[in-house]
Amino acid sequence: MIDFQRKDHYGLQDLEEIVAILRAPGGCPWDREQTHESLRRGLIEESCEVIEAINEQSPEHLKEELGDVLLQVVFHAGIEKDAGRFDLDDVADGICKKLIFRHPHVFGDVSVHDSAEVLINWDQLKREEKHQETYTDTLTSVAKSLPALWRAEKVQKKAKKAGFDWDDAAGAVDKLSEELGELKQALAEHSNVEEELGDLLFAAVNVSRFVEADPEECLNAATEKFISRFARVEALARAQGKDMQEMTLAELDKLWDQAKHMDGLNGNMP
Repeated sequence: MIDFQRKDHYGLQDLEEIVAILRAPGGCPWDREQTHESLRRGLIEESCEVIEAINEQSPEHLKEELGDVLLQVVFHAGIEKDAGRFDLDDVADGICKKLIFRHPHVFGDVSVHDSAEVLINWDQLKREEKHQETYTDTLTSVAKSLPALWRAEKVQKKAKKAGFDWDDAAGAVDKLSEELGELKQALAEHSNVEEELGDLLFAAVNVSRFVEADPEECLNAATEKFISRFARVEALARAQGKDMQEMTLAELDKLWDQAKHMDGLNGNMP
């Protein structure tokens, strides 16, 4: 039996101790086997579940999911502590120093009038901190592990700060149409289709940025709409005593139009 004091309420230090016990000899074999690489996907999944809890506006669910993310942070720091490179206090030290450095209007003598000035100063300090000497440096610093749509959006926002951007949404929409034409040509010629498809998606993100719409949320909403409408199509097919796989595409398209019309009657977007 592990020598551990049970409590009615635990804190961050207790979590660090529990992770250390789990990873120590005599603890949990699974926990001892984990590495940064093996935990990588778990961190992504737990972060997504935090977003899900935020979308649900559920404080209890959010508290639980934040705990799961916190566990990931403590676990990764524990691996590094065992290796003798850094520990959780060093992680806290780093973020504390970063916050103090990037808020000179709070911890220093810099004056700002609004949040817009705060963000300008933040970007300048970040470039100084990370030794980013060119605008290209700021683009290449965007994490490749981000979801592709978010990464494209962030790169575009940084390019805008260099003055490289459309004047308005119309230019972005025109570019989207141009890229669609190039994709059609690539399909007809059976060449560089993936490249042109990527250009089309990148252009679509540009449009979303101009209309201040999150591209990930837009695509997720479209996916949810597709699932809902697909379910309606399947229900309509079953009502006719048919299996979707046995129907022609023309028959399915007709049901899809019917489902789309029903969505419109229910007040959903067409």
